[in-house]
Amino acid sequence: GNRNKPPRSLLMPYLEMDEFLPQVESYKGTVKEKAEELVKKKFPERIIHFNKLLEESPFLCENLEAVHSDLKIPVPEPFIVNNHDGDPPGKKRKMSDVTEDAVTGAKVFVLPSGSVPINPHITLMVDTIKPLICQLVEEANLLKMWISFLIPKIEDGNNFGVSIQEETLGEIRTVESEAASFFDQISRYYMTRAKLVSKVAKYPHIDDYRRTVVELDEKEYLSLRITLSEIRNHYATLHDMITKNMEKIKKPRSTNSIEAMY
Repeated sequence: GNRNKPPRSLLMPYLEMDEFLPQVESYKGTVKEKAEELVKKKFPERIIHFNKLLEESPFLCENLEAVHSDLKIPVPEPFIVNNHDGDPPGKKRKMSDVTEDAVTGAKVFVLPSGSVPINPHITLMVDTIKPLICQLVEEANLLKMWISFLIPKIEDGNNFGVSIQEETLGEIRTVESEAASFFDQISRYYMTRAKLVSKVAKYPHIDDYRRTVVELDEKEYLSLRITLSEIRNHYATLHDMITKNMEKIKKPRSTNSIEAMY
């Protein structure tokens, strides 16, 4: 009787599939519960919280001088480099005689005030905003999965609700992508500032380099403030779009559409 029965090893994938199906369905149910709570309860809380953050320090400065940070790189005493040893007084030197070392700046061995500090105000803003960016990416991903699970099987006709689902999904993907790009902006700031500070250390007498660091810090302050506003706007947009279309997102196809045709 067992002659035509396939070996158990060939049945294993099917047996395992049946075993995991309830767990998959349970996961889908959890996603649905979390997503609906997120939109109805958490999103309004997030929007109010971000509005409050935008109205207080470090994200609100009455004066941009509050953002400035002392580099602690002093201007050294000027000294004369004597490149004329052996030349008779008054003798003009050719440009070709001037060595390249004479214009390469000061050699930086040890900074007298120790390490150059990061900007504390900007760093406090970064430390505050990074978890919020992570949170937005994760929550956008959850909403994406939720709506994906709600999309019905492909059929002809009666797809207006499905198009609403897909449009909402597209908006969520855009939010997720933009939120992830905020991280690049933060890392670029620190790299740019490090290069500028190294210029200040090498050319301590040139005030333009020092001023450029100040300008960069002010620019980053404004940029991080705008980023927080954008995160708030993303939550507000998603909340508005999903709540307005919740009925079609949850039930994209009406059950009585066929009867209505007759």
